[in-house]
Amino acid sequence: MKKISFQDYLPFIFLAIIAIIGVFIPSLPNFADTSKYNSADIAWILVASSLVFLMTPGLSFFYGGMVNKKNVISTMMQSFIATGLISIVWVVVGFSLAFGSSYHGIIGDPRTFFMFQHVGSGGPWSLAPTIPLLLFALFQMKFAIITPALVVGAVAERIRFTSYVLFMVLFSLLVYAPIAHWTWHPDGILFKLGVLDFAGGTVVHITAGCAALAGALVLKRRKDHIEKKELQPANIPFVLLGTGLLWFGWFGFNAGSALSAGSLAATAFATTNTATAAAGLSWVFFDVIRGRKPSALGFCIGAVVGLVAITPAAGFVAIPQSVFIGFIAAIVSNVAVHWKSKTSIDDTLDVFPCHGLGGMVGMLLTGIFATKTINDAGNNGWFYGNFELFKNQVLGLLLVVGYSFTVSYGIFKLINLIHPLRVSEEEEALGLDLTQHNENYHPSLISISDNGSLKEEDELVHS
Repeated sequence: MKKISFQDYLPFIFLAIIAIIGVFIPSLPNFADTSKYNSADIAWILVASSLVFLMTPGLSFFYGGMVNKKNVISTMMQSFIATGLISIVWVVVGFSLAFGSSYHGIIGDPRTFFMFQHVGSGGPWSLAPTIPLLLFALFQMKFAIITPALVVGAVAERIRFTSYVLFMVLFSLLVYAPIAHWTWHPDGILFKLGVLDFAGGTVVHITAGCAALAGALVLKRRKDHIEKKELQPANIPFVLLGTGLLWFGWFGFNAGSALSAGSLAATAFATTNTATAAAGLSWVFFDVIRGRKPSALGFCIGAVVGLVAITPAAGFVAIPQSVFIGFIAAIVSNVAVHWKSKTSIDDTLDVFPCHGLGGMVGMLLTGIFATKTINDAGNNGWFYGNFELFKNQVLGLLLVVGYSFTVSYGIFKLINLIHPLRVSEEEEALGLDLTQHNENYHPSLISISDNGSLKEEDELVHS
């Protein structure tokens, strides 16, 4: 049996402490004043929250299908574990840091909703007055879950599972929560600046994309990448399934961010679908004029780029402009992926070119095409004579890029001092499915015994 170190005990000890603290948190009555709530809005945000939750399993299939077949399970698990991990972090202190009483527009007071106190009994969020605060907190939890899960794609096939779990926790507390506070809290510095981000262009995608780039640089290149080996994706149908789940779930992501069941939700739903369709087609057609064959993988990646790019703009722009946003974002990301392939940067699944740059394009085009005709709570963009909004979008983008990259880089470096980030060369060669989880996706005669040595088996349990 493998020798268990004190570090192996720590995650269990932390969870046990949280569970024991929870026993002593006083119970308060739920929803003391329900007269202010709208049943239709509650029903829609419950559905939207469920749709956003579905995106993380969808992301797992999307990523899992694109990696080498010896790393399918590990890559999927690294994304999917966020559903459990960040749910607990969010309840304990994450929601407070993002939406608690503001410290100078920079971060929320961790005591405001510690262990979800006063969430069930408190009044509604000021920008979502027709739904309970608890529902708003749960909806926002799903955004917090998928953001660190996105980073997995850049460090796949070489990062230790335990190290990535620690990264998710620190990223959620030190990067995601502050940027969510800046952007979506009425006292946040970006909110007060007038930066528009309807559903997470900065908070989710630019943040995750920059963290992904930082992770790729800290972990350095895979051996296969150094040797310029072209490894085929493990399962294209997985990628198609993952894309479908992401596209479906994204309607909750964007249309749910209207925080009510009204015309704005319908607009965000329509712009989301339209930009995604345009981006998927744009990627495939652009591949063709560059001499490549149209591929299922290309359409899927393009569609996801479209989903990313329309996210900040979904409730601020009209449907015709959403076609342009998807079309341009796919070309920018396609060119960036091609350029990155000629460099030494080993972002395994192109998270920065697709999510990072896709989010940046979306933020900038929001500053151009936003119109108060669609959303009175927004602003007119440069296209409608208001350069000030575009300038604010650029300033917000630069602040988020600088902060998320720098802090994420520091987190990766810190973790590497505490616990090695990378698996050994032998583990990388064998694949992370076996070496990190003793599971396997494809038929093989090799598995890992309890003492860590290789052994042969007649047939695989997980196939």
